[in-house]
Amino acid sequence: MKKIISSTILFLIALSAMAQMMDPVHFTSQLKLLKEGEAELVFSATIDPGWHVYSTNLGNDGPISASFNTVKMEGAEPVGKLQARGSEIKKYDKLFDMELRYFEKAVTFVQKIRFTKPQYDIDCYVEYGACNDEACLPPSEASLKAKGENKSPKVGDDRGLNKETDVKDKTDASKTPEDTIVAQNDSVSAMVAEGNDLWQPVVDELKAMGGSDNITDHSLLYILLMGFIGGLLAVCMPCIWPIIPMTVSFFLKRAKTDKKTMVSTNRQGIKDAIAYGLSIIVIYLGLGLLVTALFGSDTLNAMSTNAVFNIFLFVLLVVFALSFFGWFEIKLPDSWANAVDTKASTTSGLLSIFLMAFTLVLVSFSCTAPIIGLLLVETTTSGNWLAPALGMFGFALALALPFTLFALFPAWLKQAPKSGSWMNMLKIVLGFIELAFALKFFSVADLAYGWHLLDREVFLSLWIVIFVLLGAYLCGWLKFQSDEIGGEINKPMPVVCIMGGLVSLAFAIYMVPGLWGAPCKAVSAFAPPMNTQDFNINTKVVEAKFTDYDEGMAAAKAQGKPVLIDFTGFGCVNCRKMEAAVWTDAKVADMLSDDFVLISLYVDDKTPLKEPFEVTDANGNTKTLRTVGAKWSYLQSSKFGANAQPFYVVLDNNGKPLTSSRAYDEDIAEYIKFLKKGLDNYAKYRD
Repeated sequence: MKKIISSTILFLIALSAMAQMMDPVHFTSQLKLLKEGEAELVFSATIDPGWHVYSTNLGNDGPISASFNTVKMEGAEPVGKLQARGSEIKKYDKLFDMELRYFEKAVTFVQKIRFTKPQYDIDCYVEYGACNDEACLPPSEASLKAKGENKSPKVGDDRGLNKETDVKDKTDASKTPEDTIVAQNDSVSAMVAEGNDLWQPVVDELKAMGGSDNITDHSLLYILLMGFIGGLLAVCMPCIWPIIPMTVSFFLKRAKTDKKTMVSTNRQGIKDAIAYGLSIIVIYLGLGLLVTALFGSDTLNAMSTNAVFNIFLFVLLVVFALSFFGWFEIKLPDSWANAVDTKASTTSGLLSIFLMAFTLVLVSFSCTAPIIGLLLVETTTSGNWLAPALGMFGFALALALPFTLFALFPAWLKQAPKSGSWMNMLKIVLGFIELAFALKFFSVADLAYGWHLLDREVFLSLWIVIFVLLGAYLCGWLKFQSDEIGGEINKPMPVVCIMGGLVSLAFAIYMVPGLWGAPCKAVSAFAPPMNTQDFNINTKVVEAKFTDYDEGMAAAKAQGKPVLIDFTGFGCVNCRKMEAAVWTDAKVADMLSDDFVLISLYVDDKTPLKEPFEVTDANGNTKTLRTVGAKWSYLQSSKFGANAQPFYVVLDNNGKPLTSSRAYDEDIAEYIKFLKKGLDNYAKYRD
């Protein structure tokens, strides 16, 4: 048994180590010169065992196809399409309902080009998708840069493009003065190299000023608490609550008990009860670490605003909600639970207890899957690699606690409520809540990509409908099929339910003024920002006049005002809370409007840059920035040494901090002190 425990610990440690970064595909690239003024751009990959990379031209309805993309291609042009070389595997996939083509172990992607000038400058990349049997990574890139001279006599033949003047005329004609300005603004590396103070790092200065509280600690505590509450709700599900007496019976057979107190009287019973609870924790904690290991911290952060991923989460939560409403049941094959249960019966010692705990996990899947799904959705979109493991630990702790206590003290079961219609009612209430949460994830994708399908008033309207229906159900005015089957169709609702229904209806009424611009602070963390509201009679809303760092800094210098930089995000929950709870304060609003130039930089803005460029991060890794959000994210990490949002910092007109930075904290008085200190130091700076 010691070997099993040690192996489990080593497995969890290994998963924790893997959680830092997943990198199953390893690319090398080269430019291979051919005859007749042609060449090949060769991208060669080795693929880790268990993973595969998809081939080219799979269509829009399938997974991510390998595709060739150019950032710059001067003096050359592509010939034909990207070719995949290797042992291609063809397999029909039921999920996509199509034949998929992919590679395992190794693959080489080749793009043929033709030189059009003796001098060439090429910057390109292959975008590809990689998956294993359990998960997929988001679209990834393998880049290639090449610059040099090709002396082939065939360069530019029969096209006249080998004449340098022709190429120059075509190039100059394609650029406008506006394009030139944008390209200069996008070149962050050039700005820093030229000594532009606006982009120079000020990490040391901020540290000397005291910095700000780390929001991560608060977020992780919230995730742990959310997981614990989810575990308590799972205990009350009809798939779990009736199993508790069976569990108690199992331990009573294994341990001697006091007939009067029904408390275990030997160490074996206590040991078994604790082992059972720890087994539940290990299983669910392993699941959380597995999620982290499969995605990694950078991937989780990128996925948090990925449109496809957020829409997938939206659909997933809607499916879970419908299952709680009783339209269908999500369950694992019965053979799985039967096989594990049989194995538990034929073994002994701690292994049998672990297998019994595993049987519980399988049997209760239909009830716990929607709760676990919502929990993992929240944790994976937090961008913190510890979040899934911590959330699942909280869930497992709450789930294991009653099983362990009831196993230690079986007499407590006599005081526990019996199974009944209240469990079905709880499932339906959770269904409404999951439906409301689902809209949040569709909203994140909608905001990041500017679709404007779910603006603030549309979001609030849907939430009003959801919570009106929830209130009607709790008051007994609305019934579901599962209620009728249970024979409770005409039974009066308990007082507790009616009170909950009234609260839900009151909450719906509370949101109604939000349709005309009321702040609705209670939902500000979930609803889209106020600037998406089409009809808004609230004139006290604080909105940044600038969403570009360089433009805002130039305006501040011209006006002689300090700058408040607001690093935010469309999908940032705590950013919305700060805007609703702090920025709406009359004094704060006046200071932000009159005394500062407010610049809001959205780190998840998916608007493409006119000209992508490369930067080097703090770890020495080179990466290409292709979106506006990536540019502001780099600014925050390189200049200020932070990557969490919201993040506020007051700067002078040269880009130097005037006071310590500030993160999420709804203390209005402290926020006013933060702003006043910045103003006072700016006055000294000007003197």
